[in-house]
Amino acid sequence: VQVVESGGGLVQPGGSLRLSCAVSGLQYPFSMYTLSWYRQSPGKERELVASSSGPSSTPTYEESVKGRFTISRDNAKNMAYLQMNTLKPEDTAVYYCKVARVGESWGEGTPVTVSE
Repeated sequence: VQVVESGGGLVQPGGSLRLSCAVSGLQYPFSMYTLSWYRQSPGKERELVASSSGPSSTPTYEESVKGRFTISRDNAKNMAYLQMNTLKPEDTAVYYCKVARVGESWGEGTPVTVSE
């Protein structure tokens, strides 16, 4: 399984970014996997930001990103997305995509920096 994140970069506070996660090599249909976005800031543990268990499930979000971030997925394209709005400096981190069913696979991450 390959997981590749993209879309990170430098953005000013209040700005927006859309992260993408491309997944390939799955044994089962993409829709059967749980897709999650995590982030890790320097000196901190990796934390779960958002998760989507499937098209009929309600996504879950870390409290600090509720109302600002939206996780979505395109099951036909094996893609997941994280739309991040109203970004704050504390959102600065490397963002990782994880795909899981029985086992799990991670990407290498994409860095997001929120700064003036």
